[in-house]
Amino acid sequence: MSSSHPAAVENHPIVGGWQLADWRTEYSDGRAPTLPFGEHPEGLLVYSPDGWMNASICRADRPVMSSASLKHAPVQERLDAIDTFMNYGGPYSFPDADHVRHEVVIALYPNLIGTDQIRRMRFTDRNTLVLSAQDTLPGTDVQRTHSLTWRRS
Repeated sequence: MSSSHPAAVENHPIVGGWQLADWRTEYSDGRAPTLPFGEHPEGLLVYSPDGWMNASICRADRPVMSSASLKHAPVQERLDAIDTFMNYGGPYSFPDADHVRHEVVIALYPNLIGTDQIRRMRFTDRNTLVLSAQDTLPGTDVQRTHSLTWRRS
């Protein structure tokens, strides 16, 4: 982490641990919102005072594997485990007052490594944080807005 912005980070209200309360995706074409990891997703989000972050999110109803070892579990069970979990981490910074930038240096999905994940941030109160991002539904021109609501741990 560069020493150019730790002071701006360590006193920011985002610093600390957060638990996921809700994740929903809304669509520009008016279709019903979806819940990517179900009605009760689980997640932990940590922003350290020295400028590092890590996010882990999963479905609450993930099945237990048939093997005590991930490497020895059947291929389909391993695929299902990956489909129901996401994680990434790295340095974070604030490009402006309304956004946080996650500079991904480690991730379950390798294609995220080296990318900047920019999230709009909004505090609804001192213990509730909403992070959102927009993208396009693959294969269409439908815009999606992903909104994740976090509660301070």
